[in-house]
This record gives sequence, structure tokens and C-alpha cells, in this order.
Amino acid sequence: MEGIVYVNGAYVPADDAKVSVFDRGFLFGDGVYEVLPVINSRLIEGRHALARLDRSLAEIGMAWPCKKEEFLTILEELRKRNEIVEGSVYMQVTRGVANRDFAFPKETPCSFVAFASSRTLLNNPLANTGVKVVSVADLRWKRRDIKSINLLAQCIAKQEAASKGAFEGWMHEDGFVTEGASSSAFIVKDGTIITRTLSHSILPGIRRKVIIQITQEHGIALEERSFSLEEAASADEAFLSSATTLVMPIVSLDGKPIADGKPGPVAQLLRQLYIETMLKEANS
Repeated sequence: MEGIVYVNGAYVPADDAKVSVFDRGFLFGDGVYEVLPVINSRLIEGRHALARLDRSLAEIGMAWPCKKEEFLTILEELRKRNEIVEGSVYMQVTRGVANRDFAFPKETPCSFVAFASSRTLLNNPLANTGVKVVSVADLRWKRRDIKSINLLAQCIAKQEAASKGAFEGWMHEDGFVTEGASSSAFIVKDGTIITRTLSHSILPGIRRKVIIQITQEHGIALEERSFSLEEAASADEAFLSSATTLVMPIVSLDGKPIADGKPGPVAQLLRQLYIETMLKEANS
């Protein structure tokens, strides 16, 4: 591994970045995380990540690992030390190091680690071709609204998708799509964007939130409701969103094309508008 990693107050070479085998993140998946995009050497949507992290920590009764006002400063310093112009910063907080016991330890300092990666976001070639998704069973717990580091079910979903030659797995239960293994899910029918309403069943995606704001600003119809796999298969368009894919058109579901099997105009427009929004923030 290369680069500089932040570990509990220190910026260290990646090969020297260590956490204890007794860290509760390692033992139990007892922690939460965030991913922030980087555009033009600027962290993007930091206020949204700060708010969601604050909520996730509160929902699992975990303290902040630093002062809230220092959070983005720490991540920006990490970005700078790694010279990331375009890419992402990943961070996670766990309940810290303690003897292995299921109950929460008392007065144990949290662990806070983060690393940065360079990757192409704005000119991702997949946006021109679109991506394939397959349906996978949703095996997760009942508090999916918390951005937990316990991602075994999502790993299983991703591996199933990869084994079938797909980019993403669309998880489903009771015949309805919940969300992607690492993304929010959208379809388009008769010019209206449809995405599942927020609840404990899905993560409150930051990209989802910004997309909804964009539709409101530009008069694009959007409906928040559940949709089935059958409805998705017969949709005019489909797309997904995440910190590293932004808005990504979907061209097939379970091996069958969505509409004509090409990126649709609504998804393409939303990607353009989303990138404009990011660039405006990056250049402000």
C-alpha cells in the first residue's frame, strides 16, 4: 500500500498504519464510515458527510473521535498530503480498543482512521457506455440507514454481481428493490424519476439527496416510492448513484436490456447537472 494514512491523530506512511487486533471494528464491525469525493483538489459535500456521520454515531451511541469542527480539516490535510486532485477520501470511526465483550466498553476512546485514493470521477468512461446490474437478495440487518462498517452482506452481493459480469447488485426483498450494494437505485418511467423513500430499509445517500435537490431546482419530476424488479425491468431508464460513480446510467438488469440498452437522456442530464453542481462547489 502507498500514501499517507491518518490513524488516531497521526499521519503515517500506509505500511506503518496499524490498529489493534482488539479494535472493536475488527472484532465486531462496531463502527461507521463515510466517503467524500475530491474534485479539483477540494473535498466535496463535506457538510452532508458531517451531518450523516453525526447521525450514524448518535444512532449507535458512539462519541465523536474529534471535535466536529476539526473533522473536515483533518480529512483535507490527508487529501493534501496525498496530493489528491480527483478521487475520494475514506474515513471510519470504531468504538475503540477493549477486551472482547459484546456490550459497549465504558470510557474507551474511539478509533479514527482515514485514507485517500486517486480515481477518475468526472470523465469515467463507464458513464458513456452505462453499466450492468443484477438482482441479489438483500441479506442485511434492519438498520440499513446507519452507515455501518459491517459490510459482509454487501460483499456477498458485490461478489455475486461480479461473478455474473455485472457492475453492481441491486438488492431486493419481497420483490421490491431496496438499493444497490454500494449505491442508491433509481428508475425512470414516462419522464419521472422513481426512488425508494427513506426509512430504516436504505441508507440516506448523499448523492440521492443532492439529486433530489437538483430535480427540484430544474423542474424534473421525481417520485419517492418503492418499485419492483418487474417495474425496473420495464422502465424507460435506470441509474445508480454513489460517492465514486456520481450518477451512473444502467443499461441492463439480470442480462436483459433496459429500454434500448443505452444510457438514457434523463440519467445523462442528471449526471451533467450533478457534475456542474460539484464543480461549482469545488471552484467556490
